[in-house]
Amino acid sequence: METETPLVLTEQERAAINRRATSGILRTLVAQAIMACVAVLVSGLVSGGAAAVSALIGALAYFLPNALFALRLLLGLLGPVKSNPFTFFIGEALKLGSAVAVLVLVAWLGREWVVWPALLFGLLCVLKGYVLLLVFRKLP
Repeated sequence: METETPLVLTEQERAAINRRATSGILRTLVAQAIMACVAVLVSGLVSGGAAAVSALIGALAYFLPNALFALRLLLGLLGPVKSNPFTFFIGEALKLGSAVAVLVLVAWLGREWVVWPALLFGLLCVLKGYVLLLVFRKLP
């Protein structure tokens, strides 16, 4: 039976991996922000101000928790406190839970004025922001 040897990386290899991961996280956030702007602009042009605000809320419902999670991941890559798989899964759960909470809050408080197709369009655009990276071949 073979014994497994641990993978040992040099500092240069570790730094290169961290640079690539940091770049990928930042590219993803930029792509999501661009898609959020597109959703707001398209919704506003097609259906007016209430739709633009609804699209913005939908986009921010996922973008803000995702940006905070990305910040935590970046701190784990660049800072003294390292991330681990448990931190990642807790962060994912909090991110998704807070997005759902925002949507529930909007459904409760904004039922009079929210434009649901625009809100869902904004949410979907941010969720699929990585498509921009695919189109421009900028996936990390």
